[in-house]
Amino acid sequence: MGEEARDRLDRLHREMRMRICLLDWAPGTRLSEGDIAAEYGVSRTPIRRVLARLEDEGLVLSQHGVGTLVTDPDEEELAQTYALRMELAELVGRLAPVVPSAAKLAELETFQVRGRALAATPDPRDFARLNMDFFGFGLSLTGNAVLREVSERLYYRTARVWLRQIAGLDLAEECAIFLTELQDTRRALALGDCAAAALIRRAHISMSVHRLMAA
Repeated sequence: MGEEARDRLDRLHREMRMRICLLDWAPGTRLSEGDIAAEYGVSRTPIRRVLARLEDEGLVLSQHGVGTLVTDPDEEELAQTYALRMELAELVGRLAPVVPSAAKLAELETFQVRGRALAATPDPRDFARLNMDFFGFGLSLTGNAVLREVSERLYYRTARVWLRQIAGLDLAEECAIFLTELQDTRRALALGDCAAAALIRRAHISMSVHRLMAA
């Protein structure tokens, strides 16, 4: 596969993954290769490849005679996944940590601007998008490629859960808590303290889990 074709496939994968994480394709939704291919204006081959990748990531499941369904992680799976995510979050600050450049710190400032806007006008989908963008930023803080890969896979297995539980949470409070995390992370990274930034991330994951489980 050429580089251009791989880029298109990666872009398609990101878009389809986003639709699952934003619950546009809710758990239990049957995904039709033909319908998706027609929507994106491509053949079934790249759609089939993306669905296979999403299945490997645990986001969909192919069942004989039924088709490809969006998965629905149970509470035990979520608890185990979050437990591992907390450990990996701390490792980001210890395994090949990367002190962010001035450009990266400026990018983090844009997250804070978005966070302040969310705190003023809470919106669940905007919150989810910002959370995903900030997670991607966090991956850039380690030069360990394997850690980035594993962390990304686990993150997207849990990313959609928050939106499903929003009815049991205080959205305004969640946005305010997230803004605090962004601000604390900015302070730590401005000092070049990647370990502290990683511990901040771990602490917020832990508190989020407790709030989600209570909801």
